Amino acid sequence: MTMELPWFTGSSTGSTGPIIRNRFSYLPDHFTTQPDVTATIPGGRRREGAANSFDISQEFAELEVTSKEEQNEKIESQIMNKVTSSDDPFVEATGLDVPTPATSFREMGFSAKALNDNIRRCKYMNPTPIQKYAIPVAMAGRDLMACAQTGSGKTAAFCFPIINGIMVDKQRNKKVWGNSGGSGTAFPKALILAPTRELTCQIHDEAKKFSYQTGVKVVVVYGGAPISQQLRNLEKGVDILVATPGRLVDIIERGKVSLRHIKYLTLDEADRMLDMGFEHQVRKIVQQMEMPAPGARQTMLFSATFPAKIQKLASDFLFNYIILSAGKVGSSADLIVQKVEFVPDMDKRDYLVNLLSSQETNKNALTLVFVETKRGADALEHWLSRKGFPSAAIHGDKIQLERERALKSFRSGRIRILVATDVASRGLDIPDVGHVINYDLPRAVDDYVHRIGRTGRAGKSGLATAFFSDKNVPLAKPLVQLMLEANQQVPTWLTQYADNGSAYTHPHEASSVPSIPVDFPYVADYSAPIAHSLNSASFDYMDIIMLL
Repeated sequence: MTMELPWFTGSSTGSTGPIIRNRFSYLPDHFTTQPDVTATIPGGRRREGAANSFDISQEFAELEVTSKEEQNEKIESQIMNKVTSSDDPFVEATGLDVPTPATSFREMGFSAKALNDNIRRCKYMNPTPIQKYAIPVAMAGRDLMACAQTGSGKTAAFCFPIINGIMVDKQRNKKVWGNSGGSGTAFPKALILAPTRELTCQIHDEAKKFSYQTGVKVVVVYGGAPISQQLRNLEKGVDILVATPGRLVDIIERGKVSLRHIKYLTLDEADRMLDMGFEHQVRKIVQQMEMPAPGARQTMLFSATFPAKIQKLASDFLFNYIILSAGKVGSSADLIVQKVEFVPDMDKRDYLVNLLSSQETNKNALTLVFVETKRGADALEHWLSRKGFPSAAIHGDKIQLERERALKSFRSGRIRILVATDVASRGLDIPDVGHVINYDLPRAVDDYVHRIGRTGRAGKSGLATAFFSDKNVPLAKPLVQLMLEANQQVPTWLTQYADNGSAYTHPHEASSVPSIPVDFPYVADYSAPIAHSLNSASFDYMDIIMLL
């Protein structure tokens, strides 16, 4: 199965088709004159352990990297092949002189032994599809614009080359980078921009783990937390700076950070940054605050979608870049089963409680519930707790300590239900989320994709349930299209809403008690990805359980 980028025509293995200019209006000239490389390979999957709850400690250092582990790696690779098939997402690379993709981390060319050891300690056995392409591109020093489905492993895809490059340059130059040199100003070599506090903290934690015992210093700065401690961390030296745009502008204007020595720039969740109104700050950072120009630095831009404003941003920030796409642009992950229920607003609470009660048989599953408003998140959390479902809530009005405490409790499994606004819908990597419930559906289908992407990660199956009511009619058509493209079963009543803007007949409203209990995949055999079975004529929750 070969997937084409929506702006590319012609053979997937040749150069016969031109780029469609009006579909991708900001493509640079080197794409429209010589679209001579479009490479396609099936992607592998890797298993992730509890990476995000993993602290950098002596236990990490004591994890062995031995020949015995190499044997285990071979065995585990065979196991992982069971969840990989010809229907896995394909990666397409478009641009001039695309580097050859790698099929293993050994082929990536990392020269730093400490980095290779950390990769093995983290149990990264097989590169994900986006890693197979993105890492060789980055290792070749090329700029990159990448679109990947949620849970694709993109954090490692940009962190590994950056850490390796900094280590190589430090060894070559025999000097310590990133320190203020007594001036009180930090000079990082790499900058990673992300839209939210949660995502910056997550990237920071991953980068710290990957850079363990490498000598590469990682610092994070973000708003909503005292700036004094962040400034003290910068004074100790920084090689990789992870930041939200607003806090970074503040720190630069205070004279505490200079971008003059930036060699690596990464924008993660770039579309989200623009959606949240950060374009002015991002452009100020990149274009007006002494950062080296495109071509004098390496820039990688990661985005879940490629709207025109992201294409324009790429054309302004990137030089002679390569475009990568893993899976369909803006699509939902293959291993997520999507279920849409018609639930009137007045019945949502009762239906949610009964739905949660029906999944009590699996105590290991985590459930993420999305609501529309901050007040709604707090109210639902309190109501669930009174009903015997210990919960936590996160949203923009929570102080950072409260948010971090809630996420820690959820990741550890101390609480099984997290109620969240869209502040948590992007970037968070919580490995064991088995069920995402859209209690309140978002207005845009892209936000729906990002929300349900919190489950079905790293080869695990997941379930996404949406409560649809009359106020969600504008979402019906794009939601139906998305579900059909993902080979999901679409309720007849939802199709009627999509076709007519209202149902021909009143849809069957959800009963107060779910007809079939919901179970989850974490005691299941993942050898048969559930998405491949969705072509059957009909199935319900019991079928999902059997598939999981």
